[in-house]
Amino acid sequence: YFSRLFVADLEIDEITQYTFGEIADSSPVWSPDGTSIAFISTRDKKTAIYIIPADGGAERKVIEADGAFSSLGWTPDGKELVYMFRYNDSHDIEDEKEKKEPPAFRHITRIFFRLDGSGFLPKDRFHIWKVDVESGKSKQLTKGNYDDLYPAVSPDGKKIAFISNRSRYPDIDYLLDDIFTIPIDGGKAKKIPTPKGPKEMPAFSPDGKKIAYLGHANPENAWGVENTHIWTVGVSGRPAAKDLIPKFDRQAFDATIADMGEGLSGAAPIWSPDGKRIYFSASDVGSTHIFYVSSRGGLPTRVTHKNCHIKGFSLSGRCRSIAAVYSDLSTPSDIHIIPATFRGDKKSEKLLEPNKSLFAEIDWPKTKEVWFKAHDGFKLQGWLVTPPGFNGNRKYPAILEIHGGPRTQYGFSFFHEMLRLASKGYIVFYTNPRGGLGRGETFADAITGCWGEIDYLDCMSAADYMEKLPFVNKKRMGVTGGSYGGFMTNWIVGHTNRFKAAVTQRSVVNLESFFGSSDMGYSLKSEFKGVPWLDLERYRKYSPLTYAKNIKTPLLIIHSENDLRCNIEQADQLFTTLMMMKKKVEYVRFPGEPHGLSRHGRPDRRIARLNWILKWFDKYLK
Repeated sequence: YFSRLFVADLEIDEITQYTFGEIADSSPVWSPDGTSIAFISTRDKKTAIYIIPADGGAERKVIEADGAFSSLGWTPDGKELVYMFRYNDSHDIEDEKEKKEPPAFRHITRIFFRLDGSGFLPKDRFHIWKVDVESGKSKQLTKGNYDDLYPAVSPDGKKIAFISNRSRYPDIDYLLDDIFTIPIDGGKAKKIPTPKGPKEMPAFSPDGKKIAYLGHANPENAWGVENTHIWTVGVSGRPAAKDLIPKFDRQAFDATIADMGEGLSGAAPIWSPDGKRIYFSASDVGSTHIFYVSSRGGLPTRVTHKNCHIKGFSLSGRCRSIAAVYSDLSTPSDIHIIPATFRGDKKSEKLLEPNKSLFAEIDWPKTKEVWFKAHDGFKLQGWLVTPPGFNGNRKYPAILEIHGGPRTQYGFSFFHEMLRLASKGYIVFYTNPRGGLGRGETFADAITGCWGEIDYLDCMSAADYMEKLPFVNKKRMGVTGGSYGGFMTNWIVGHTNRFKAAVTQRSVVNLESFFGSSDMGYSLKSEFKGVPWLDLERYRKYSPLTYAKNIKTPLLIIHSENDLRCNIEQADQLFTTLMMMKKKVEYVRFPGEPHGLSRHGRPDRRIARLNWILKWFDKYLK
């Protein structure tokens, strides 16, 4: 995939492309005086920091290195850039240059030694660096056998704040983050007292006296139940760390998933210039909205009111408007200019509609939000997608989609997969069963330690709702999902025969082996309140493989061979088990792809995946 730098002039309503070619530009940051833009770019398999004039022209390389750059920012005087960086291992660099085979062996000393989408992690850790913009001379500011993340420069340019877990066992106790500061030229790190728990994205107040950050105070909760909130703390430790939105029962990050971007990201808190407000994003009943809260704390105010998915935003210098990357059920990504305080949805202006001409040529399926009751009367949210030329007097085959996570949410975001399936004549229904995000901690906690219970019943209630629709052929219904959604697909076909076909994708089937084979499987200790070697009965009770003997539904297994989140051994186990039992099962493996094939896999493989899903459902549902 390629990405280039564009600049929009709001005064003349004109958008100009600044960079060109088969490149991947990211993380653009305006200089303090607005005369230039710094950005990270990968070109010819090398990553570097570049600067380009704000009015266009030739970009200039500042620094290039064999490793990963991230979290780019300027010093207030515009003379230096601060960033985090991690070197690649030397043998990986040589292998890339000479296209050699992998090393003869890998010596592993960490439990967190690989990461889905990245592969085996290098021995080096992320540290804070700075570089002189003119000379390109760089300096490493932190060292040690730990990662130093998310650097933020103080308004006076004298210090840098960052996040680091320097506990005794940071890979295992990975939610024990702290905030540190160092002098701008490096030196001894000073820890700011804060409650134990995860922390991200520090941001100095305009007067430099406080730091805002994302986090919570429950280091034992590793699976997303505890609400991440906006906190502030004095740089000196006084005033003490404070949750600014304690009564806000929502996650202060983007938990809305789709297949047109990554999602699940925490945007850094943004202070208003006068220091009185802090802006942030939060996931709320299927939407990701922009909010602000008083820097003294209280109930937050929502800025975006229309159902939508805000994927990222920035605040204008005078705090009058917000530039936001906006998506909804019919919009992949537009750029909107929004008043910084809500004055009605009509005040939102569309600045960039990159897909407008293309979409005008396509007869898209229609998607609408619906609410229905679960078996116990609890109200659940879903989205119903109908095919082009929909006829309410016809009977259509239908597909139930189940999201991954489990701590995520489906929502008001453009979802190509759902539209693709519907365009081929299916009714598609995707819902948010209990256990996900967007509706508070109690909702999210409903499945802790018991996957496949209330969430299964909620999925069955969704199927009940589908069957009652007059235009759904209840004898031609299928089910599919990926990751935790794949777990649920496996669980469902092991507990009911109501679906005529199923597709399980990048799934979990055996929690016992998942604990050791996944890049983050050991975090199940938090979710299931124990480890498999001490509580094997619980792990097997909640593993779909235990119920494989009950499966009668024709099942297609789709999995990526480089999936380190839900290792492909999970799919191998399920396929082998069902083949030995002489069940109707087929298996499609995608070489070279990680867990996120559906979102950022190679384009031809993403297309092939969708075609395999359609081929399987067409075979059994049509």
